[in-house]
Order: sequence, then structure tokens, then C-alpha cells
Amino acid sequence: MAATEARRASDEEYDVIVLGAGPTGENLADRAHAAGLSAAIVESELVGGECSYWACMPSKALLRPVTARSEARRVPGLKEAADVPLDAPAVLAHRDAFTSYWKDDGQVRWLDSVGIDLVRGQGRLAGPRRVVVDGGRVLTARHAVAVCTGSRAVLPPIPGLAAARPWTSRDATSAKAVPGRLVVVGGGVVGVEMATAWRALGASVTLLVRGDGLLPRMEPFAGHLVAESLAEAGAFLRTGVEVREVRREAPGGAVTVVLDSGDEIIADELLIATGRAPRTEDVGLETVGLTPGSWLEVDDSCRVTGVTGGWLYGVGDVNHRALLTHQGKYQARIAGAAIAARARGVPILESDPWGAHAATADTLAVPQVVFSDPEAASVGLTAAAAERAGHRIRVVDQDLGAVAGASLYADGYRGRARMVVDLDREVLLGATFVGPGVGELLHSATVAVAGEVPLERLWHAVPAYPTISEVWLRLLEAYRG
Repeated sequence: MAATEARRASDEEYDVIVLGAGPTGENLADRAHAAGLSAAIVESELVGGECSYWACMPSKALLRPVTARSEARRVPGLKEAADVPLDAPAVLAHRDAFTSYWKDDGQVRWLDSVGIDLVRGQGRLAGPRRVVVDGGRVLTARHAVAVCTGSRAVLPPIPGLAAARPWTSRDATSAKAVPGRLVVVGGGVVGVEMATAWRALGASVTLLVRGDGLLPRMEPFAGHLVAESLAEAGAFLRTGVEVREVRREAPGGAVTVVLDSGDEIIADELLIATGRAPRTEDVGLETVGLTPGSWLEVDDSCRVTGVTGGWLYGVGDVNHRALLTHQGKYQARIAGAAIAARARGVPILESDPWGAHAATADTLAVPQVVFSDPEAASVGLTAAAAERAGHRIRVVDQDLGAVAGASLYADGYRGRARMVVDLDREVLLGATFVGPGVGELLHSATVAVAGEVPLERLWHAVPAYPTISEVWLRLLEAYRG
């Protein structure tokens, strides 16, 4: 018995324990394991996390047929053929396939193939370097525990809202049928993408926004162009409004949305897309002196500050640095390298902002694509953010539709490009593109911003003709005068 207990204790000890098997947790465990550390990952839901089943993959699977049809309608020879309703059951089936039908067998096989142990259940911290799973199984970490549990949608305190059982982002991406009438509250990425998708699939969509426009974290022209397109698609947009009350008399029945003006809107479903909260309310933060449900404050290596011993990491959405899947994976690569270096006693490159152990891109070079119609893509700082940060800047704008590649891409191509230049260093601080297909333009801008490439050198980066990328030449010509 003693020998068996000793073996069990040994089996339950790992170099690194990861809470959460989404893309962030998977990547951190993989990086730690690749560096020679043993790793276990604890997950209470599906391996693959929010992105695989309720966010990135299903939403983009819903949106791709929408943008493909929209672009085909602007190409000679395809216009008439493409001017037909989308086959909603086929689009939903396409979405289901991309979520692997909400089964995680393939993700589990990947964990097995790379030698990472999976522990099913709810993992909670139980003091330094200890994790208890479902109140029973105890795991101990030799070097680090990483909280990678992500974020969840939150409902604002609107009378009647919770009882009305509104959609959150999970419901909007996994719905089995097209609602006849959909009200969307929120003008950020989730609100815009889901309004785009469900309107194209046949729903009557009303978008309610408290502010004065869409996509408030991007340059103002991005929201303006997307709003114009949504209106042309038949969606109704109301800005400067707030929801005062929600009523739903019977489960599955119509929902009444009462605005602060007293106006009432009747819908079949209501999507609330107004914010996120960290999934840290039930991971045992109180056992290590932290507040349950709080965002985790971290340093640039994603190590949680204020925890004695420096063994706890908060990676991905939970640290509130950049709530994007690709940024969580980036942080995971940084944190995994830092954990491995500290485990080996190798000095951490904290003095190098672009070194192996600092997630600098979280503040200076975050790329994002909104898969609306048209797409909106940005990286780095907006003009307003750059000015607030004290930079001396110049803004250069170009009409994307005037580029030869854009006119070939689609008749009547509408779009705009902007670069924000640091005049003191003559490097890019940020770039924004709006137009069909611009998501594939973004990485070149990300390289320029993250690499702090001098504009003098960018002049020698010749874009191929005739591509939409030629907008880079037009931007640089305008800057040089």
C-alpha cells in the first residue's frame, strides 16, 4: 500500500499545471513540455476552449459564406449567379463541422500525442503550487501553475434581462435555427459580426448601441463603413440608446426590449454583446490571497504579481491585456519560455522588451480582424491612442478602392487605409484597413509595427502589382509627398 501511495503521489506531481485547455492553455503546456518540463492540463468543459466551439471557429464559419457571396455579387460573370439567398441549413451544417460537432476527441488526441496529461474536472488552487480537481484529486506543481481559464460574457443589470434568457456569444454562434427577428445589444466585435451573419442568413436584425458608432476601439472610419454596409444589407442600427427593461412572458416566446426613450422593440431573440468577465470566480484565488472573479495583474512574462514565490501565472483573457485568441497564444509562448527558463535557473530577459520573455506586443502591436462585410483590420495604436500616449504623429489616409488590385477584386470596391507614423522615429505606430479581403493585408502591417521598420526601409518593400497590397506604396508616396 505504501509503495502504491508513493507511486500515486509521484504521478500527481508535475513541473507545470495548467488550468484551462483552450488555445492559451494548450500552447503554454506545449511550450513547457517542449522545453523538457512535465505538464498536466485541467479542463472542466471541452478541450479546445471557447475559440474552438463558441467563438472564433463557429463565428467565422458562419461569416465566410456571407462575405464570399457579397464579393461574388461584385464580380462580372458571377453577379447573377450569386444574387440568391444563402442556404441557411448548409451554412449551419458547415459551422457544425468546424466545431467538430462540439466534440473534443481530436484535441484530446493531440494532447496525448505530445505527452501532456489531461485531467477532466474543475481545478481549484488550494494554496501554493497545489490544485484540487473536483474536490478530490490533488495535483502539485514543482515550478508553476498557470491560470488560463479565459473569459465569459456578462449580462448588464437590466431589469428582466436574466429572466428573459437572452443569447450571449455562445448562443449566437451555436444556434440551430435562424431567428425571425433578432435584437443585438452592443456595437463591438461580437455584436457586429453576429449582426452581419444572422442578417445575411435571413433574420431581421436591429442593432442597439449606447455610443455613437460601431467598433469604438478602432479608427472611427472603420465603424462608419461597416455601419453603412449593414444598413445596405437591411439591418437597422440605432445609436445613442440604452435598454431600460426586457420582458419575456413565456420561455421561447417573443421578447420585448424597452429603450430609455420608451420605445419598444419586439424580437424572437435578444443577443447581449456588451462585455466580458474573467473566469476566475471558482479557481481558488482566495487560497493565495487574491480576489475570486478578478482580473489577474501580471508582469510582462505573465507572472501574477503579489503572489509570494512567483509560481502563479495568469495567461490569456484572465489578465485583461488583450482579449484575443492569438494574443493568448502569444502570451502562452512567452510564459512557457519564462517558466522553463526560471525552472532551469536561466536569467530572464526582462530588460529586453522584444525578447523571449516579454509579451510586449500586447501593448504595442496587437492585430485584430473583424470579419464583418466589409472586413475591418487594425494593428498597433489608433491616431487618438497615439496622441494620448504623447507621440508626435502624422496620419496618412488612402482610398483603397483607388488601388488597381482592389478594382479587380470587386466592382465598386469601397475601403480605406490609414497608417499612423511616429514623426520622431519615422516608424509605424499603427495601421487600419477596411474593405473586402483586408484581413490578409494585416500581417504585413503587424510586421512593420512590431519590427519598428523605418519608413525609409519600407520604401524598398515593393508590393506586387496588381494586388490590394499596393496600397502600401500609395501610403508611403503620400507620406513622402
